[in-house]
Amino acid sequence: MMDTQLIKRELVILAQQLGFEGVRVSRPQLTSANLQLKEWVKKGYHGDMSFLERHTHLRESPPQLHPGTLSVISLFHPYLTEPINNIEAQLNTKTDGYISYYARGRDYHKTLRQKLKVLAENLQQLVGPYNYRVFTDSAPVMEVEIARQAGLGWRGKNTLLLNREAGSWFFLGEIFTDLPLDVDPITTEHCGQCSACIDVCPTKAIVAPYVLDARRCISYLTIEHSGSIPEELRPRFGNRIYGCDDCQLVCPWNRFTRYTKESTFLSRFQSGTDLADLFLLNEQQFERRFEGSAIRRIGIIRWLRNVAVALGNGLGREKDINALKKRLDYPSNIVREHVNWALKRLSE
Repeated sequence: MMDTQLIKRELVILAQQLGFEGVRVSRPQLTSANLQLKEWVKKGYHGDMSFLERHTHLRESPPQLHPGTLSVISLFHPYLTEPINNIEAQLNTKTDGYISYYARGRDYHKTLRQKLKVLAENLQQLVGPYNYRVFTDSAPVMEVEIARQAGLGWRGKNTLLLNREAGSWFFLGEIFTDLPLDVDPITTEHCGQCSACIDVCPTKAIVAPYVLDARRCISYLTIEHSGSIPEELRPRFGNRIYGCDDCQLVCPWNRFTRYTKESTFLSRFQSGTDLADLFLLNEQQFERRFEGSAIRRIGIIRWLRNVAVALGNGLGREKDINALKKRLDYPSNIVREHVNWALKRLSE
């Protein structure tokens, strides 16, 4: 007979040794959440993210995604390495580009996946051979809903998972397993009447509590979206060139944020984020500069598009204008369009 309580106690110890702060277990029921996702997609809120329309049967059923799954272990790992005040100061420095904090270190997919594999292997030494598969922001996994059902937190009005002891500055990971582990209770919600995240959103992308219109979201538009950024939204981007953290910066629960000692999450951008300099990177320099970073996957075209918008919202220094002019003949129509917009805005 398997002592499931002992296994869970050991699981928590092993996870904490690897830097995970939350460990819970569920046997998620995802039919209702999947229906809500389909309704959200039907309204067009997903924008260009067509992958959300595919593999719905796998998303709804963990055993179909990974045969034999009986339990899902949900974990979170903090990624913040410096005080929030420092991040706010960077957001208010108009000559520098603001990069969402999660992307400032090594690509978290690689770090977390490796840690999850180590955890699963260490657990195997305790229980013997078992069937498992690890995920972190990969495959059709409804990880926020699974984590909610595991009791790791509740879904905030900004749609992120919130935890009373850790806020929201963390990554989620999952281990699908055939171990019949004891499940944890769902936690209660604690947003109350607070609307700070809704009020602060620069582009008003949170169209209702718990409902995000990705087509207006700076994170979506700077990362996932490959086309032109809607012109009416560009002035609201400020200096944000990759993602947006505003709804996290104002969330009261992030007063309790836990910092991580994970060295790979340390920011590579303590300096050297001058917008004009970033705009003059060529493709080879961009690839080298962001090697091993999540930023690299957006490619040079989206990067230059994003930085052009930030320059158009900036101070209009001589070096900014000169940098923009050097890209007037850039091969990409998308880049040229945003360069012309920025130059026109700075001349007004």
